[in-house]
Amino acid sequence: MASIRDLKKDINFLTSEIVTEAYVRKMIFDKIKEDDFKKIVTDAIDFRNELIAKVNHPDGKADPKKIKSFFQNIRTEMDKKFAELVDAVNNLK
Repeated sequence: MASIRDLKKDINFLTSEIVTEAYVRKMIFDKIKEDDFKKIVTDAIDFRNELIAKVNHPDGKADPKKIKSFFQNIRTEMDKKFAELVDAVNNLK
């Protein structure tokens, strides 16, 4: 299993990539609505904060199997939500 530090780095990296891509699209396409742009950036940052809080306070610290399952679920949730955010950024026009 990867370390908690690596998981946090992945979360921060993906969030920064989504926010950066949203800003680049906003600069390139002048027709993008400000509300749509702000919603995507806010969702990405809020989701990042939620994930970091979950990683810092895992459930079932005494049982290694629960911990492993907990972090696998976080990774799955992270992949799913960030994929949705990438699709939302790509649909900004």
